Amino acid sequence: MKNYQKYSRGYFMPPETSLKWTQKEYITEAPTWCSVDLRDGNQALVVPMNLEEKLEYFQLLVDVGFKEIEVGFPAASETEFTFLRTLIEEHLIPDDVTIQVLTQSREHIIRKTFESLRGAKKAVVHLYNSTSVAQREQVFKKSKAEIIDIAVSGAKLLQECTAQTEGNFLFQYSPESFTGTEVEFSLEICNRVLDVWQPTADNKVIINLPATVSLSMPHIYASQIEYMSEHLNHRAHVVLSIHPHNDRGTGVADAELAMLAGGQRIEGTLFGNGERTGNVDIVTLALNLFSHGVDPQLNFENIPEIISVYERLTKMPVTQRHPYGGELVFTAFSGSHQDAIAKGMKWREDENPQYWTVPYLLIDPKDIGREYEGDIIRINSQSGKGGIGYVLEQNYGLDLPPKMRECLGYSVKHVSDRTHREIMPNEIYDIFMTEYVNVKTPIEFIKYRFTEHDDFQTVVTVRIDGEVKEFTGIGQGRLDAISNALQTNLGLDYTDLVYKEHALERGSASQAVSYIGIVASDGTGYWGCGIDVDIMTSSVKALFSVVNQLCKSMSLSRS
Repeated sequence: MKNYQKYSRGYFMPPETSLKWTQKEYITEAPTWCSVDLRDGNQALVVPMNLEEKLEYFQLLVDVGFKEIEVGFPAASETEFTFLRTLIEEHLIPDDVTIQVLTQSREHIIRKTFESLRGAKKAVVHLYNSTSVAQREQVFKKSKAEIIDIAVSGAKLLQECTAQTEGNFLFQYSPESFTGTEVEFSLEICNRVLDVWQPTADNKVIINLPATVSLSMPHIYASQIEYMSEHLNHRAHVVLSIHPHNDRGTGVADAELAMLAGGQRIEGTLFGNGERTGNVDIVTLALNLFSHGVDPQLNFENIPEIISVYERLTKMPVTQRHPYGGELVFTAFSGSHQDAIAKGMKWREDENPQYWTVPYLLIDPKDIGREYEGDIIRINSQSGKGGIGYVLEQNYGLDLPPKMRECLGYSVKHVSDRTHREIMPNEIYDIFMTEYVNVKTPIEFIKYRFTEHDDFQTVVTVRIDGEVKEFTGIGQGRLDAISNALQTNLGLDYTDLVYKEHALERGSASQAVSYIGIVASDGTGYWGCGIDVDIMTSSVKALFSVVNQLCKSMSLSRS
């Protein structure tokens, strides 16, 4: 690519080594979650939500379990101001939920913000001003001292307005564009704000360090967070918050490493909605914790319903490969993956282990409201016998022998190859029923009987080309006698009769299913299936089905 020389690494390393976070293996507890869907998420929509939609989305966030929700920038527009007043005046905020509002460190905006908050039971006032080198030089054209003065004057005004406004208010400060700011300067400006607010154990404040634009690899952000965490004034009374964006596709990694480095609180959105490539995805972060056996303190047990509401209100799709939420994230098309999943699910059913360890499935799809049938294994030309067999067993109760699954697999994959599309479970079932079950051509089974004095001597009545015939046979068992009758009278030669049967538990519990496999004289294997209310009749129908497979093959080879 051209022009790569014009880019440089526009981030700043801490002035000292900050790598203690690397010694931690995993995150042991959920952070405090703050949804910024109604601010960062909403402002990034092509058509922002109206009042009714925002109210419904707020309720969705409450239902999921968020205890802190940023509801907007009330001084920015009449819609946002009205939304906040509606929440307060109509008592729509649960007692255990803290709302948060955003304000620039500008006097008229701060005063308008407190006007919107009048009577709030508990609200975080989120003060910010931009501190990065690029913003200082190109946008504000101000010195470091002038930028500090903006933050400090805003912090003092928050105290003044709090004393004059009915309500209960907490403070938060963000050095916006933290990732493009010298780390020492970020520390200086945060400490100057903290010295104004003087947090205590009963009146903590939040310092939020946003990756407003993601500039570095995740380990750099973690080191920046660790340095800040270890050098902030009043640290015991500060909640250290992080706010990663996803410009480099590393938002989740940034957040997880930053939590190891001292981050206690995360601001993000459902499914990562937000400016540019979005904010960090709280669904992914929370379910990553869940996958490690940590209670995420958010409820995503019905993720399909959450997605439905999210997509309707935001007009934003959750893509098919989106972690956890995507339609295909638990789906295997690969034959080897399908086989491993099917065997893993069977092993889990038999062994009932303590922990979830099914191959290729990070978590149990049912834990987030996804179903096994139609979700885990889907069939196309890349699929294998294990997946196809699993689909028939899960959807129709048909437990095919492994070798028969392989034969059916070729038939199904041939259809997928020819049509260039996924094959649905009902289509697999139809292929199986048509090609393998109770097959009546070229030889149609009519009835059988055994002689009065010898249970192993049989007379089988068949129809061939419209003509009814009777074949006799003797064997070591009833099915063997019928098989010998067919071989002798039709001039067939096959060996290794393989037999399996089970009750058909789905659909009609009274029916029996029989599977029979044979090996022809040329070494080719054939399979057939019979279904009937009588187990012996189902076995005979399976035998006729497999013999018909052999006869058709012989006819084709002759032609």
